[in-house]
Amino acid sequence: MNSIVKDVADSYKKSAVVNVKSGDTVRVHQKIKEGSKERVQVFEGLVIRVSNRSSHTASILVRRQTGGLGVEKSYLLHSPLVTKVEVTKRGKVRRNYLAYMRNLRGKAARLSGVDFDRNAVNSVVDAEAEKAEAEIKIEKEAEHAKKAAKDAEEKAKEDAKAQAVIDAHKANEAEAKSE
Repeated sequence: MNSIVKDVADSYKKSAVVNVKSGDTVRVHQKIKEGSKERVQVFEGLVIRVSNRSSHTASILVRRQTGGLGVEKSYLLHSPLVTKVEVTKRGKVRRNYLAYMRNLRGKAARLSGVDFDRNAVNSVVDAEAEKAEAEIKIEKEAEHAKKAAKDAEEKAKEDAKAQAVIDAHKANEAEAKSE
């Protein structure tokens, strides 16, 4: 029974995710659906906690200061809504849970930086996610082309109506001059 649950859980797991650590400053790209529209929202902040790193329930807690208020969001790394996580800075910390950062403000909230290879950390190739993004892009382009064709057809109809009105006006003027 346990192996069946593990197989199902692993089927939802992404093939590769970015190696995120506590103290990193990250940009999380998340799909947001508003009505019929879908967009990607970026949330940039400090990783306060990394939980269940090797599990399919791996999550990160990201915090940022916005207008003097602290905003924290929790993201599941293997969620299909999280399209990309990119590490922008790496901070030197010795803890996994940086709860003390909530009480710090201004310069006191800075972490000393650590040199790291940004390209190596952020270059995670997930073929399935790239394929899905490519399909979405193709669908949007097809939808755009369809809409453009419809708009062109409507414009052609309007131009034809306008030309008919102009021709009728000229015919009425010519009829008035001949009388």
